Amino acid sequence: MTAPTPAPSADTGTITAQQWKWSALAGMASYLDAGSIVALGAGLALFQTTFGMTDGAVGALQAIGPNAIGCALGAFLGGWLGDKLGRKRIYQYDLLVYMAGILIIAFSANKEMLFVGTFIVGLAVGADIPTSLALVGEFAPAKARGKLLGFTQVAWCLGPAIVLWLALALAPLGLLGVRIVFLHLFVVAFVTWALRRGLAESARWTEAAKSATLVRNKVSALFSGSNFRALVWTATIYTFWNLAAGTAGAFNSYLITKHNADSQALGVGLPSLAFVTAMVVTVAVFMKFADRSFAARKTMWAIGSLTQIFAYGLLIVMPFSIPVIIANIVLFAAGGALAGEAFYKVFSQELFPTMLRGTAQGFTFGFARIAVGVWSFYVPVISNSGIGTLATLLTLFLAISGAVGFFFMPDTSGKSLEQIEAERA
Repeated sequence: MTAPTPAPSADTGTITAQQWKWSALAGMASYLDAGSIVALGAGLALFQTTFGMTDGAVGALQAIGPNAIGCALGAFLGGWLGDKLGRKRIYQYDLLVYMAGILIIAFSANKEMLFVGTFIVGLAVGADIPTSLALVGEFAPAKARGKLLGFTQVAWCLGPAIVLWLALALAPLGLLGVRIVFLHLFVVAFVTWALRRGLAESARWTEAAKSATLVRNKVSALFSGSNFRALVWTATIYTFWNLAAGTAGAFNSYLITKHNADSQALGVGLPSLAFVTAMVVTVAVFMKFADRSFAARKTMWAIGSLTQIFAYGLLIVMPFSIPVIIANIVLFAAGGALAGEAFYKVFSQELFPTMLRGTAQGFTFGFARIAVGVWSFYVPVISNSGIGTLATLLTLFLAISGAVGFFFMPDTSGKSLEQIEAERA
């Protein structure tokens, strides 16, 4: 038996204990997504040495996995199926696929196994994220939607932090330590899968599935009118932001180890600062103000964007030293908590009709991850020509995301999903 879906509310910001619990379980998709990205990044230099991989192969591995193309394909398919068949059918099974991929990586004896496992993990987390986030958006109160979706971002921070701390503690074991880190993700995924079996279908999706017209169900409806404008806007802010965030998550450990520290311990230890910082700012600022008003959202976005641009601007004019690396990591993480994935999650739920919500987010999420995948092929090579060159490009990407997000941000704060849909129609 499964518990009934928490009833959505359009006029209160009160969150029930059940809504917190269900948000936590849905948010574990972010824990497993970000955790697998960073685990792979933490072990990248060791995998490269052990399996004799070239810089091109390293880029290709990151390109097909949870940070990029594998995740993109999973998001396209999972988002669409979540709208067609329901949220529950997807989140019931995708973690089983994830666990299989993690085991292949953990016990990989050669680079071929590593590539296969990485691709499978990417597919699984890609399918989970749009359906899990749609579930949170659909049962959240109108005046606490940002808070609950921000809460899933805490899981996105917690996963990598724990992964990096484990990798740091296990660094003396070399590649064996990295394998143990991946086995930890298997255990977390299994526990999450078991607990999710008590989740029910989204009440909003169930109701919309009964009454939606054929026109509103067609994927082609995403490519016209307000849906298309929302698709372009969310894809733009997330893609250009994620080019920087994806580089940081997947390559920070690699870049620090290769270009400065020459130490696996420092390479995995320093990036953990990012996730602790992002977690603190998300809880203390984003979750507190995300639902307060349209003005509050724009203010947070502006501050966050400028902070991130400054973070990578430092690497253009300063040497790639430990103090500068720490400043870059902390500033980028703090800014990203206010003008990054958390707001992308919120707007992806608010701007699309229920029967197209998963498809839309799967499309924009997948598009962004494909862009990161293509970009990942070149990051090791670009970094070899100088960190300043890489930092200049990332600064440009962040400026584009920040400007588009600020000047074209829609006013949806505190409104019910039905009210937003009616206004945009």
